[in-house]
This record gives sequence, C-alpha cells and structure tokens, in this order.
Amino acid sequence: MTPSHDFAIPVRDLDAGGKDFRFPVRAAWLRSVLEGTDVSSPTTDGDLELRLSKSGTDVVVRGRLHAELTVPCARCLAPSHVVVHEDLSALAVPGGGPSGGAEDSDADLAPEQADMIPYDGETLVLDDLVRDELLLAIPMIPLCSEGCPGISPPPHEQPAEDAIDPRLRPLLGLKKSPSQ
Repeated sequence: MTPSHDFAIPVRDLDAGGKDFRFPVRAAWLRSVLEGTDVSSPTTDGDLELRLSKSGTDVVVRGRLHAELTVPCARCLAPSHVVVHEDLSALAVPGGGPSGGAEDSDADLAPEQADMIPYDGETLVLDDLVRDELLLAIPMIPLCSEGCPGISPPPHEQPAEDAIDPRLRPLLGLKKSPSQ
C-alpha cells in the first residue's frame, strides 16, 4: 500500500517554462505531521503556492507557505499563536539525493547541497519539505505577548505571629525587647 501524500506532483507534467501549483495545507494534515511535538494546529487551513520548473531531470521548486500554528509560550507556557509566511526554495534531484542514496547524514552535504531534496524520478513529494519549513519558521523563543511576565512564583507571605511555633515564642519576645 502506497502512503498518500498531500503535496505530490507528477514530474512528467513539468517543463522548463514552469508551472504554478496551489495546495491547501489542511489542518488535519498539520495535526498529523506535527504529532509528537509541542506544536499544534488551529482549525484553519493554510496555503502552499508553488512554481516548479524542470531543468533536465532536476526540478526547481520556488514558492510561499502560509499557515497558522499554536506553540507554548516560552515564558508562561500559555498557547502562543504563530503565523507562518515562509518562502520556499529547493532543488529536487532524482535518485537518492545529493549523497547518492548513501546514509542519511547531513555531515556529508556540501553547503551548496543543503537545499537539495531527492525524488523518485516520476513524482515529486514535498510533504517533508513543507513540514520542515513549518518547524523552522517557529521562533526559538515564542511569546504569547511581548509583555508576558512569565511564570511568577506565588506571592511571599509573611507568617503571622500566630503561625510561630509556640516553643519559639520566647525568642520572639527577645527580638522585640529593647537591647540592654
């Protein structure tokens, strides 16, 4: 059984002139790919606008991603609303990608290969790219508001005199008496 992908594009439909695509980024898809993270998705759908063009067997991907996410505030842990407006740019190469199908190791990638993604030669699947861009768009320190005071400790209360251990009451009397 082949897994279904929300952002799959047949490469045979592309040419050097390019072609525009528009996909909804469904809230249900967002919830499924963000499962296991602190990030959640509101009920509204996002939007993915793409322009793909073919250069030989490589596919140039350019576009814009719009979505809304909810993450915990870094100070108070209340829900923080994050609006994602990210530009996408990648080069899809057929086969195992820039490392030639070897182990998935970012250490082997040269800097110019960092924005390359593999595809099977027939269908370009952008689900992982979209998920990665969403996660990378989240601020390192998301705040529910700029003035968020954070989690504050409970107010420090002065113990009432009645709360003092009766065995220590004579010492309290010495503290209050004038020194001699």
